[in-house]
Amino acid sequence: MSEKKLIIVDGTNHLLGRLASYVSKLLLQGNKVIIVNAEKILVSGDRRRSLQEYLERQKLKSRVNPIYGPYHAKRPENIVSKTVRGMLPMRKSKGVIAYDRLRVYVGVPKEFEGTEKTSFPSAMARKPTSFYIDVGEISRTLGREVAG
Repeated sequence: MSEKKLIIVDGTNHLLGRLASYVSKLLLQGNKVIIVNAEKILVSGDRRRSLQEYLERQKLKSRVNPIYGPYHAKRPENIVSKTVRGMLPMRKSKGVIAYDRLRVYVGVPKEFEGTEKTSFPSAMARKPTSFYIDVGEISRTLGREVAG
């Protein structure tokens, strides 16, 4: 098994699903992972369809009592962390422990400004960025202001 360490990942121009799969693998290996610039992570697919899917997901509620949820992420850091969470075995203790080692931030916090950041070339967008929608824009469409 690899050496356990702190890995800081810059999410700029990474695809959400591919980045989440790499990060979940690192978490399961025992590393602590910090994702910065969560609002700049890209979602592939048709822009209108992606926005419509997120808006439809917000309408899902309990039929018994709607105030009990389910609640869906609106903030960019929560959208990214829930995507990574979906790729971890959360019904096992190793998945819960791995998820506790994940931190996601909008922008770059001051304590990580001068540090070296990792990127995954195979998770980067290959087409021009106009073919994608970023998580920050999805969050703004859902009614959440993005700081940073």
